[in-house]
Amino acid sequence: MIGHYTLTGPEDAPVLVLGNALGTTTELWREFALPFRLLRFDHRGHGRSAPTGGPCAIGDLANDVVELLDHLQLRQVHYCGVSLGAMVGMWLASHTDRISRLALMCTTAWYPDKSLWDERIEVLRSRGMEPLADAIVSRWFTPAFSPAVVARFRADLVAVDVPSYIACAEAIRDMDLRPDLAKIDAPTVVIAAAQDHAAPPEFARHIAEELPDSELYVVADAAHLAVVEAPKTISVILDDHFGNS
Repeated sequence: MIGHYTLTGPEDAPVLVLGNALGTTTELWREFALPFRLLRFDHRGHGRSAPTGGPCAIGDLANDVVELLDHLQLRQVHYCGVSLGAMVGMWLASHTDRISRLALMCTTAWYPDKSLWDERIEVLRSRGMEPLADAIVSRWFTPAFSPAVVARFRADLVAVDVPSYIACAEAIRDMDLRPDLAKIDAPTVVIAAAQDHAAPPEFARHIAEELPDSELYVVADAAHLAVVEAPKTISVILDDHFGNS
């Protein structure tokens, strides 16, 4: 399904697709600037995208991106994803030939402990998003980060369609992308955040070790949404990576 998207920037520049974390929208990239044609999109039921029609897997979310690329007649693109967006990127790079260069931020190929997801999904089904919102957002940012920005991201989170969030959460819980990593031949940069408790740096190290062509960076003063907390640092890393194409 093709959901909400924006395509901005110089028409003659390479296209860089930006994949969002679970519970966030294209606003994730609000302060982000790179000299590319930026394709932002909202996952199912997030932002201005329509809700999902039922359960989905990471491959289904990735095929949403393939449909969007076909719709825009984009044969091959650069791709940068955060958390869920990066999981989609791993699937795309291992199962299709649409990704020329890849960036994976604050993510994992597999969650060994499913209990956190089971508990979150149970609360969502019985009580909705509001009781979980503060705990989820507290994992996204370091304690000293801007309260105004945190409040904005919390508002976007509680506006997400709950059944769609559950479907995406189940997709994350059930995924195992570890066998796919060796199939990724696109040059890849893997970025972790030192204070990320949702996807700790050891998860990123595992990904980088398994990829045939990768570099690993750990950003010091940031948590799960490091692209929001440390946009300048990450922009330098990404500009160097994608600028070498």
